[in-house]
Amino acid sequence: MASGYDAILLVGFGGPERPEDVLPFLENVTRGRNVPRERLREVAAHYDHFGGVSPLNGQVRALIAALRPELDRQEIPLPIFWGNRNWHPMLADTLAAMTATGIHKALAIVLSAYSSYSSCRQYREDIERARAAAGERAPRVDKVRVFYNHPEFVAANLERVRDGLESIAIERRSATHLAFTAHSIPAAMARNCDYECQLNETARLVAEGIGFEAERWAMVYQSRSGRPEDPWLDPDILDHIKDLHRRGVQDLLIHPLGFLSDHVEVLYDLDEEAHGLCDELGLRMVRSQTVGLHPRFVGMLRELIQERIADAPESGRRAVGRFGPSHDVCPESCCLAGPGQPRAAAPPFP
Repeated sequence: MASGYDAILLVGFGGPERPEDVLPFLENVTRGRNVPRERLREVAAHYDHFGGVSPLNGQVRALIAALRPELDRQEIPLPIFWGNRNWHPMLADTLAAMTATGIHKALAIVLSAYSSYSSCRQYREDIERARAAAGERAPRVDKVRVFYNHPEFVAANLERVRDGLESIAIERRSATHLAFTAHSIPAAMARNCDYECQLNETARLVAEGIGFEAERWAMVYQSRSGRPEDPWLDPDILDHIKDLHRRGVQDLLIHPLGFLSDHVEVLYDLDEEAHGLCDELGLRMVRSQTVGLHPRFVGMLRELIQERIADAPESGRRAVGRFGPSHDVCPESCCLAGPGQPRAAAPPFP
C-alpha cells in the first residue's frame, strides 16, 4: 500500500476481567499519584457490583470482531493488534509482539473521540514508551485523527439518543430534558486542550439533529476524582439532576456522549448513582446507549483507516459543524497536562 502501513493498532484503557485483578488494575491506573488505599477499595467496590469484571475488554474484542469484516469488504487485509494502557493485553507486550512479527508501520486508533491529555497525548506517550521498550526494530506508529465531529460518529450518537427518547411516553417527550455526560477533567487541564469545546460541539450537533431547543439540553460531567479543592469541569450530573428537579423537570434522558462503550463508569455512575438519585427525587430517567458497536460508528473507524492509507487531503476528509477535520499529527503545544497537574492526572477510573 502507498502509505506503507502493515497493521492496525487499537489502543484502549483496559479493565480487569477477574475479581482478583481489580486492585492490581487500579494500582496500575493510579501509579505515581499517591492515591490512598481506602480510595482504591472504594472504587473497587464499584466493580463488585458487576462481579469484579469490567466489560471494557470484552467490548473491545467485540469491536475488533465487527471491524474485521468492514476492512475485508474494502480489501484492507491489515492485521488488527490491540494493546491497553492499564491492563492486559498491555501495550508494551503488544508492541513487542508486533516487532517480533515484523510489523514496520502501524496505524493506531485510540478509543477516545475527544482531545485531552488523558484521552490523547498520554496515549501517544504510552505508545512511545512501548516502542522504546520493544527496541530499535519497533514499528513506527501513527494515530488517526480525533473524530468528535465526523458525520458518522454524530449520526451514531443521534440514533442512540433517538432510541432512548422512544422509550419515553410520547406525550411527555416535548418536555423531556436531555443531559449529555462526559468524564470530568481538572480545569487546569481543560485550559490546555479542546476537550470541552469538542464535547459542546458534538452535543450541539446531536441535540439539533434530534430537534432539542437549547434550553432543553445541557453538557454535564461525571466521575470526577482528585482533591475536592481542585476545580474540575462542571456541573456534575448529580448536581444537574437536583437542579432539574428544582426547576420542575419530570423526565430526563441521559446520553453518555463522552464514552464509546457502556463500561463501569457508565453502568455505575449513571445506571446506579444517577438513576438512584432520580428515583429518590421522583424524576423519571432514561439512559441511552453509547455508540458501542453501532454500524455507523464501526464504519467510521474503517473510513478513518482508509483516509490515512490513501493519504487523503483535508478536502476529502469528512467533518460536520463549525470546525473542520482534526489534524493527523498533534502540535507539541496541545493537550498538555496543565500547570501543577501530575502527568497522569485524570481520568483515573474509567
